[in-house]
Amino acid sequence: MTVLDVDSVDTYYGPSHVLHDVSLNVEADEIVALIGRNGAGKTTTLRTIMGVTPPKNGDVRLHGDPIQGLSPNKIRRHGISWTPEDRRVFPDLTVAENLRIANRVEPDNEGTNRGTTFTVEEVYESFDRLDERRDQRAGTMSGGEQQMLAIARSLVGPPVELLALDEPSEGLAPKIVDDVRDMIERLNERGMTILLVEQNAHLALELADRAYILETGHIELTAPADELLADQDVLETYLGVR
Repeated sequence: MTVLDVDSVDTYYGPSHVLHDVSLNVEADEIVALIGRNGAGKTTTLRTIMGVTPPKNGDVRLHGDPIQGLSPNKIRRHGISWTPEDRRVFPDLTVAENLRIANRVEPDNEGTNRGTTFTVEEVYESFDRLDERRDQRAGTMSGGEQQMLAIARSLVGPPVELLALDEPSEGLAPKIVDDVRDMIERLNERGMTILLVEQNAHLALELADRAYILETGHIELTAPADELLADQDVLETYLGVR
């Protein structure tokens, strides 16, 4: 069953044409990776899906229903949750307060509400470090802990049909990257459908079922993730990975 369908999308920043006829889809229970070099348009693709930078042309559909033109808040209430690359936790609020704010968002009565629901207590059970730091201000935590909080905050509130993760391993120590990898795997095992944007191509391809390679705003290639991971020519040509 197709959860997300992006069809022939063109997105602009002012006069600059950033995404060119981009199409991709995410099936239920999949992890789909969107990878590419810096500036390829990966984050813009997520901004387009979330309604932050709406497409000029093309369609974005959730379970077949068009969502382009809706506000980001409306899209979240319909079931797509986005963890942005710069985390955007509230630094002066505690872990508990960050989660409490997100949990106040109500589902949209017009949405399908078919996704996975997490209570705050379930989040604490899944994220031991956050449980230990409930009363700690987010701005005093490490980068890895803040990343965990950003992901956890994306899970509470309305049911999540698709979790869009933007560069979850960026700037993290290797041990913390392993923790983030484990977290993504656990969420997927629970039935979470995930669209993963990640500069770390090896990490993304090891986690994903399928992958799209984005190059200067175009989808250049799509294939099962294990095939792309094994193709050194593709990794070098499109990602600069040796």
